[in-house]
Amino acid sequence: MSATSRTFVSLDGTTLEGGGQLLRLALSLSSLTHIPIHLTDIRAKRGPKSAPHEGGGLKASHLSCVKWLAQATGAKSEGMEIKSRELTFEPMRCPENLAESLEKLEIEGPRKPSKNSLMLWQNRYDGDRLIRKESYIKASTPGSIFLMLQAILPYVLFSMPPDEAISGTSRVEPPPHRITIEGGTNVSKSPSYEYIDQVLLPMLHNKVGTPPIQMKLNKRGWSYGGNVIGSVTFDIKPFPSGFMLPSFSLIDRGEVTMFHVSILAPDTATRRSVRDKITVALLKHYPEAEILFPVDEDSRSSKRLYLLLVAETSNGYLIGRDWLYDRKATGATIEQKNEQLVVQVFTELEAELAHGGCCDEYMQDQLVLFQALANGRAHVDDGKGRGPSLHTRTARWVAEQVLGVSFNEKGACEGVQFKVGEKYWERAEKR
Repeated sequence: MSATSRTFVSLDGTTLEGGGQLLRLALSLSSLTHIPIHLTDIRAKRGPKSAPHEGGGLKASHLSCVKWLAQATGAKSEGMEIKSRELTFEPMRCPENLAESLEKLEIEGPRKPSKNSLMLWQNRYDGDRLIRKESYIKASTPGSIFLMLQAILPYVLFSMPPDEAISGTSRVEPPPHRITIEGGTNVSKSPSYEYIDQVLLPMLHNKVGTPPIQMKLNKRGWSYGGNVIGSVTFDIKPFPSGFMLPSFSLIDRGEVTMFHVSILAPDTATRRSVRDKITVALLKHYPEAEILFPVDEDSRSSKRLYLLLVAETSNGYLIGRDWLYDRKATGATIEQKNEQLVVQVFTELEAELAHGGCCDEYMQDQLVLFQALANGRAHVDDGKGRGPSLHTRTARWVAEQVLGVSFNEKGACEGVQFKVGEKYWERAEKR
């Protein structure tokens, strides 16, 4: 669809996967390009089958993303409330009007940013030198921190800071951005802290070309064993003004040379059991591969059992599968649960490795936005015999609607050559 001035790109929230991913990607692209969007039937496929029109809509974590990006872009928005199934989002196109989102906070020493500040950014100074910008996103539930990051990270990486846009000048090296997000770090059916740390961020940096992102676990947040709200701090270095992401190709995976095993379980005996079982399985099928155990940690609850298995290849690709045990296993012993955990994660990773692609199913859809923004043709080898996942197809559809790009059957896309600081909507209006 072509987006013209004040013409909203309409997105049906029931399309394909029909969940929160569609919302998050649409918000990311709208925030970057200042193309207004109108979403209907948001997360409609998340409602109960018996009454589909009674469920879905914005959850607390989705609302946090919408509010943060709305303030960052000065967006006019309607529908910013819990359970809302319709949302309009129209980012401001005049940067001088964003001045109210800035706060000069002179801080020296280890003082933390205020959680309760109404300002989006707090600027930390050392004398007259700006050290970094800081932002804090609060949460009332343990919704996934990393799904919130998924929505705001592209904006932080590719957008000129408001003070630079207002002044019309740009720094050679933009100041680092430190963002602390509250919520869940280990949540069912969402990426975990371990997966982000060991797969997603290294792949984005090493294979796509994003700056290294430092991540600090302040407190774990759980959705099992009692809801616990955690927090993670991210140190992000944005791209400079005028930057265009070079095209990239994820091809030629290479051979598996190493496995990284991360275990969160309630006691030493359980963790040892999981460790022994996964070691036996790996050595049986990959006798030459090295096995490392970067995480072996007490989960502090018998209901929290988690395993991440990451395969590292000779060409530096990282393929991961994990599971936060969520099966109703009444009467099952600890050993039986451990066995189920190991079998499921190992079997799923084997399936990932069998197709020969350069990324796992979870990573695949995270690459779509970067392909669409790249300066030229960006190609991601999906592997043989599997094709794009439903989430990936949904992400590609959103990119096609907002940016007008297209993906071929081999997973390649000609990017729009997005330039940091440009008025992209002026190009979009000419399509």
